[in-house]
Amino acid sequence: MMAEISRAEIPIIDFSAFSTADRATQLKVAAQINQACQTFGFFYLHQTGVSAIQIDQTFAQTKAFFDLPLALKTQVSRSPETNCGYLPLASERLNPARLGDLKEAFNIGDHTLWPTEPSQFRPVVELFYQTCIQQVALPLLQALALALQLPDTFFIDRHGKNFFLRLLHYPAVEQAAANQLRAGEHTDYGTVTLLFQEPDAVGGLEIDAQGHWMPAPVIRDTILVNIGDALQRWTNHRFCSTPHRVVFPEGVNSRRSRYSMALFCDPNPDVEIACLPTCQTADAPPLDPPIRYQDYLQSRFAATY
Repeated sequence: MMAEISRAEIPIIDFSAFSTADRATQLKVAAQINQACQTFGFFYLHQTGVSAIQIDQTFAQTKAFFDLPLALKTQVSRSPETNCGYLPLASERLNPARLGDLKEAFNIGDHTLWPTEPSQFRPVVELFYQTCIQQVALPLLQALALALQLPDTFFIDRHGKNFFLRLLHYPAVEQAAANQLRAGEHTDYGTVTLLFQEPDAVGGLEIDAQGHWMPAPVIRDTILVNIGDALQRWTNHRFCSTPHRVVFPEGVNSRRSRYSMALFCDPNPDVEIACLPTCQTADAPPLDPPIRYQDYLQSRFAATY
């Protein structure tokens, strides 16, 4: 269960040390991740190996795509079968009790229908997608396995077909409805999410810190990581899939556009999500029944779209 959260800052973990061959150093990083997963369910990774230049180039292509006329963007609309493609403003409700979220998105995966414009969009974004998987997602899955006293490749063996990169644009809006946010309160569905925020991005991302909403600020040269529902179920709620949202920040930035990029690391469709042996005891039996990940995912999609 979730440990007590103070108003302390979300932890920042130097991930460069995990690439070392020294096992003791890897275990030390894994222990820091373990602690963060049991408190906030969020943490920042520093020194991940993804260059600032590549991130900036991908943000530039993201902005160029979202600047296209709506008629061009809807030529590559999201397919429910693949979850890849473009989603227009307010087409998604991450909190079904609210009006549609004030954002637009483009999802990239194994079956992406790529737009023909901008001309450099596909090569830049596709390279970034692969870099994030190889440089960050797979090593992080190994670190999570070590944190849970599992074989190194436990999570890596159960992932690979469900990595989705989501490009996000929260446009400037003069007036939002009372029951409308940039992204409604929600938890993510998969194992972990890697969030890239522009270095000068406006705020608005908040996490639920046991009854109060706490800002998750933009920190230069870091990736913000959060735990998803699948990992919470795997760990018998030892690791927290923490609710979060995106609101309009107050003050002079309240109506500026916001851009971010999220890599969702989800289990393969046929993987069974069942409580891990290392996360249950006679006094702490499994809290959730086993479920095939694709079945869980479809149940969440049905409530969202």
